[in-house]
Amino acid sequence: LVVHLITYSDLESDYINPVDATERLNKFLIPEYIAHTTLTVLFLLTLNIVPLLANAGLLAWHAKRYMEHTHLLDATSIYPSLSERKKQSLVKLGFYVIMFFYYMYRMVFALIVSRTMARVAL
Repeated sequence: LVVHLITYSDLESDYINPVDATERLNKFLIPEYIAHTTLTVLFLLTLNIVPLLANAGLLAWHAKRYMEHTHLLDATSIYPSLSERKKQSLVKLGFYVIMFFYYMYRMVFALIVSRTMARVAL
């Protein structure tokens, strides 16, 4: 997503042409969707309800965009949707950062609990 924001900024400043920008951005979209879907399915399989519900909204939005074929950028129509795409990238980046810290919190919490339970068992 940082690549998206940098590319959008370069495109606004005319440092890059629209064809190169759309090629650069489109190659990251499908891997992002696959990674996010895989992570959400893992949360479903492990019954982690809070992260599953948090990620379900973004997964539904990704699925909607994919089904409507609006997920890929077109070089001829990138300028009218540039500010909207930039805002979407900022929101997604914010979501991913918040979820990263939540995952880190849960990992540290699980380590502390497991260590405490190991001491109690001794």
